[in-house]
Amino acid sequence: MSFEHVRLDREGGALRITLDRPEVLNALSPELLDELRQALEGPAAEPEVRAVLLTGAGRGFCAGADLARTPVDADIQGLLEERYHPIVRQLSGLPKPVVAGVNGVAAGAGMSLALACDLRLVSSAASFAVGFTGIGLVMDASCSHTLPRLVGLGRAFELVYGGRRVPAEEALDLGLAERLLDAEGFADAAWAYVRSLADGPTYAYALAKRELRASLANDLEAQLALEAEMQGRAASSADVREGIAAFREKRPPRFRGR
Repeated sequence: MSFEHVRLDREGGALRITLDRPEVLNALSPELLDELRQALEGPAAEPEVRAVLLTGAGRGFCAGADLARTPVDADIQGLLEERYHPIVRQLSGLPKPVVAGVNGVAAGAGMSLALACDLRLVSSAASFAVGFTGIGLVMDASCSHTLPRLVGLGRAFELVYGGRRVPAEEALDLGLAERLLDAEGFADAAWAYVRSLADGPTYAYALAKRELRASLANDLEAQLALEAEMQGRAASSADVREGIAAFREKRPPRFRGR
């Protein structure tokens, strides 16, 4: 696929999706949102793609909605349901690792997209800002779901009410990010990490992702039942046979994703 506001790069089983409006810190215009949805529903969903990196061009990851192009006084509910919600569902639901490479500021809906990914690698030059309440809006694009689960309810209130910028090191401490990388060489390091995931046991990753996502809503008994089901599927896969063979033969496994 060829896009104007989203750039795709693929190496082996790894796909990099770059938001590409650097002149406005990759703010989310209707066109960019449409292209991002198409990229996630098309190339990112292909079985040959085994891990996905979402990042931004230039100095920012994503500054949130492009307010010059987003009529917030119109049908904002319809806009969210039509353009934002499908993207969030794809980021959280793709049966493979989806990593946010937060290279710069992630604010408003840009922060929402980063939090919707499975995990976040952050540059030492990155920062987060909830942002919405600063202009009289409330959280959307799943931020109200993911934020308190990552940082706790009280801290979520503090970030939402205060609207302050959270620098990279504090983001790591709070739980907004899982790994902090130097700004110099960040793009290469994040891409190398995702390429390593693409060489892993993709089927097991997909099943584990279902377990972890479901655990946020399940009680213990429901989670135990899901674990048994997922483990049964994993145990019958070719990847398990390869993993056990590699362990016995003292060699690195060569996983195929099933």
